[in-house]
Order: sequence, then structure tokens, then C-alpha cells
Amino acid sequence: MSAPTSGPQRILITGASGCVGQYIAENLLANSDAHLLLLLRDPAKLSAVPADHPRITLLVGDLRELGPHAAAIASADRIIHTATAWGDPERAQAVNVVAVKELLRLTDPGRLQQVIYFSTASILDRQLQLLPEAMAYGTEYIQTKATCLQDLERHPLAGRIVAVFPTLVFGGSVAGADPHPTSYLTAGLKEAFGWLWLARWLRTDASFHFIHAADIATVCAHLATTPHGPNPEPGQGPVRRLVLGQAPVTINGAVASLCRWRQVWVPPVGIDLRGWLIEGLIKLLRIEVNAWDRFSIRQRHFVHQPVSPPERFGLVSFAPSLDAVLETAGVPQRGRIGAGPRP
Repeated sequence: MSAPTSGPQRILITGASGCVGQYIAENLLANSDAHLLLLLRDPAKLSAVPADHPRITLLVGDLRELGPHAAAIASADRIIHTATAWGDPERAQAVNVVAVKELLRLTDPGRLQQVIYFSTASILDRQLQLLPEAMAYGTEYIQTKATCLQDLERHPLAGRIVAVFPTLVFGGSVAGADPHPTSYLTAGLKEAFGWLWLARWLRTDASFHFIHAADIATVCAHLATTPHGPNPEPGQGPVRRLVLGQAPVTINGAVASLCRWRQVWVPPVGIDLRGWLIEGLIKLLRIEVNAWDRFSIRQRHFVHQPVSPPERFGLVSFAPSLDAVLETAGVPQRGRIGAGPRP
């Protein structure tokens, strides 16, 4: 392990204009003396922290073209790599696999202390091991994240890497009245509430974790400002794996929480969603599903042990419950839900 440099740490954050990236930058700016190197494509999207702050340096460019920022990358003591891509297979491979290798190549091993690498909990099983189905059935995003994790486990810098696996991420506001970008999940709340008339009549045996982007930032800021050492997690390799999420909630419980928040009556009995009925609804509602979607439907329970909310590190969660998520997202309990996410 390299020795800590004297003076304030230099922390590079990729994907710094995204929802999670901005929460992390804001937290570190407020709660550390670190100098932040923010790698982003569009400075105009930076809304939660001032671009002209003396402890912020903007590195404007694409993750696929890191050459112009080689010196800045080599000067980083810590890296928080949140940037990612999905949708286009070629771009996903270039950003999620190739660019990660190049980013690590450009670091100074004599200076670099830690890399916090963002993946997704979807590629892990209950015991935090890689799901074989991630490579077999996964979308281009899932497959490239699985490939990158395997590569990192064999990388010379593996002992300095903390891989974090966020679960379902909330953040920002449904009305755009928040300086942070709105996460896709929070932006989707408006549509989700539109289906409560149907969802309240259905029952299914499934469960999941969620986490707010502010709580992701709390954990990452803690990791990035404390000494990095060998992986303390039992049963893992050199790369530390942390699934970021709150305690699991059931789908039935989540629907009940949404109904309670919007003051919608929940019938005492409902229709059990079995396989044949799910298939029927997919056809009726003309929902497009791929092989990964079908695996997820069969899997049902996306839960992990251990899971790492801020409390696992002696910290306090910003949004430990779905009710807290809805309140912080500005979801009204009556009337029209906000206009949507920030542009």
C-alpha cells in the first residue's frame, strides 16, 4: 500500500454530473478538506456544487478519451468511479470495461491509495457472489459490469479497490425542486403511482433493497476519507464487495406503503401473481421483456447478505424507509404529483 500524501487528498470523481456523483461531490465538499477532480462531459449539468469552488477542478471530457486528463488522473490519491453506460452494446463495452482499464493504467501506483468502483447489485447473488446468469442472460449493461468485476479481481491494484453495488437508487425530486439530478427510480414514481389502482389488487412473493443517493454518498465519503487497508470482509478476494442498500422490503409491503402515502385504500385480499398470470399481464399490457427480465421475474427475491447501509459504518441514514424516500422526493400525499425530473 502506498503511503498517504501530505496535505489534502485529491479525489477524482467520474460521472460527476450524474445523480450519485453530485451527491458524493456535495458530501465531500462539505465534510472534508479534499480537493475534488470532477470528470464530466457537460459542466452545465453540475447543479449541487459550485463549479468555481476553489477546491474543485473540472475535467471536461468523455471517459473514452482520457488522454487529455492523464496528468490529473495520475495526481489522484483516491478515485470514485461512478460513470457508466447502457443501451448501446458498443458504448457499454467501451465505457464499462475498456475505459476502466485505461483509467487504472493512468493512475500513479506510488500515489493511489483507493478506488471506489461502482457496479450494480443485480449481478450478485444472495452471498455477494457473481451470478452466472449475469453473463448468460444479462443486457449489455449487466454483462459488461460482470466482465469488469472479474477483470478487477485479477488486476494488480485489486487490493486497493472497493467495489460498491447499489441496489435500487432514489434521489432528487419528482418536481425538480432539488439541486440534485433526479434518479431514474425517483423520476419513475409518478408513473408508478398511476398504476396503484391495479397494483393494490395484486400480491406477489418478491423482495428487494433500495437506497437513497444521499446515503450512497455518506458511505462513499466515509470510505474515501478513512485509511484504506486489506479487505476486511470474510469470504471475499482482494476486492472488497459492499452492497449498498437498506433492509429488504417486500413488493406487497412497498405497494402498501405507496397506497398509504397517497391515502389509497388497499383491499384485504388480492390476486396472487403466479407465473401464468404474469405472462398474461405481459401480453395484455404489451410489455417488452428480454431474457434478463424473465430471469428477474423467476428470481423474485433480489436480496443480499450482508447489506451495507450507512449504519453498518456507524453513520446515520438520510432515508432509511420508503416513507422517508417519498417525503424527501417531494411526493404529495394528495393531488397531482410533480412535473418530473430535472433536465
